[in-house]
Amino acid sequence: MEITLEAVEQVMEQTGVDYKAAKQALLDNDGDVDAAIKSIQPATSELTDDIKDLMEKLKKKVAEGNVDRVQIKKDDEVVLSVPVNVGIVGGLVGLAAAPFALIAGSLAAFGFGCRLVIMKKDGTTDEIV
Repeated sequence: MEITLEAVEQVMEQTGVDYKAAKQALLDNDGDVDAAIKSIQPATSELTDDIKDLMEKLKKKVAEGNVDRVQIKKDDEVVLSVPVNVGIVGGLVGLAAAPFALIAGSLAAFGFGCRLVIMKKDGTTDEIV
């Protein structure tokens, strides 16, 4: 059984997982791309539920106030940093919700190993778990 780079890339593209996870799924499924994709799908839907839960917690923290910036970190590297402004706090409808969609999308894209951190106005940080 030979795992080709094209097969790994196809699994990565279809599922959004990283190279290592795509290759492992192919190894587990004897190189069958369709089976590898199907084996990853349940994990991806669980990730989506986790992201929804994190976003609800984030919205509650922002509504409480004292939040200056929201960051997504993978390991110790900041992947995304979004300032929280009055428009977001004032109402989570229409365009004001766009930054939350950006954050949720980024969490989904970078997937496993990411942390959601809020930077408070006083310089302290809280991690949303």
